[in-house]
Amino acid sequence: MNGLRNFVDKIKPTFEKGGKLGFLHSTFDAFETFLFVPNTVTTKGAHVRDCVDLKRVMIMVVLALVPAMLFGIWNTGYQHSLAFGLEWGFWDIVLYGLIKVLPLYIVSYLVGLGIEFVSAQIQGHEVNEGYLVSGMLIPLIVPVDVPLWTLAIAVAFAVIIGKEVFGGTGMNIWNPALLTRAFLFFSYPSKMSGDTVWVGGLGKDAAQVVDGFTGATPLAVPSIDGLNSAGYSLCDMIIGTIPGSVGETSVIAILLGAVLLIWTGVASWKIMFSSVVGGLAIGYLGYAVGATDLPGYYQLVMGGFLFGTVFMATDPVTSAQTECGKWIYGFLVGALAVTVRIWNPGYPEGMMLAILLMNTFAPLIDHYVIEGSIKRRAKKVTIA
Repeated sequence: MNGLRNFVDKIKPTFEKGGKLGFLHSTFDAFETFLFVPNTVTTKGAHVRDCVDLKRVMIMVVLALVPAMLFGIWNTGYQHSLAFGLEWGFWDIVLYGLIKVLPLYIVSYLVGLGIEFVSAQIQGHEVNEGYLVSGMLIPLIVPVDVPLWTLAIAVAFAVIIGKEVFGGTGMNIWNPALLTRAFLFFSYPSKMSGDTVWVGGLGKDAAQVVDGFTGATPLAVPSIDGLNSAGYSLCDMIIGTIPGSVGETSVIAILLGAVLLIWTGVASWKIMFSSVVGGLAIGYLGYAVGATDLPGYYQLVMGGFLFGTVFMATDPVTSAQTECGKWIYGFLVGALAVTVRIWNPGYPEGMMLAILLMNTFAPLIDHYVIEGSIKRRAKKVTIA
């Protein structure tokens, strides 16, 4: 590591402003700070010395996503082998899943990081590190058979329109990964829904699918009878051996990531907890009035509810910032998601719209929380 540090220090003057490759300063700085903790501190006044910069926080989120990614790779191969009645072993399943999922990551990072690097060079800014997480999230929230060219267009839209025009990382008002999914959903709906998009190769060779395999996700059959007829048990949904977006099926894998995020303090447990409470409240309300025959807890393990709650609703940039606001924001995310699921039969998955809508209202929530606090304090002072 010392050798690498010395090498970087040796070539660094070439990339400084005024050097031969000074125009690539932003790019060089991005790679240097990715490899090493920045060694710059303030020179006067009170300041904090800390090795945990934004890149380290982002990498922690990436690590938390690894269990969902690994399970998604395996489940992609497993669903394919199940659909076609193939007697594949573990490594055959993993290899097929890797072949299908890896291109999604390549497109996601090539397009997204490419735009970020070009934007940073043009503006002379540092390269924002926020896309380390967005690039990891995007392949996990789309169907495995989504065409790569549509994914590239959606990523470009999300990075340029949803992020760079607002000023880059920390300035965007919507989650870029969810904007990518929203763009795909509304621009190419046939590629994002149906029974053939969740299992690799199912659409091309549908005639070879074994009897009894539907390819439908649990959200496509949102009733006890529907789940039983599709062969999905509660245990299947918790483990994740069901069709769905690459990283959203396994409750266990998602909870492993949640534990890491909460333990390291990277994500807010208040948003996670209140979102679950909101989802359960509306889920049991719908169950009580007969709008659905699924008990409320089913809403937590179906579709992208838990994945969105853990990894997207907790985005520190687009979520509420005040402590009281986090409780309100999280509750409304969960409540709105399940409301859309139960009372809008044309749109069975409501998590994406719920989070994007609450991203929009998060600043308003914080505003009223702060205003309320100021008024209470002023009232106490007046009484005193």
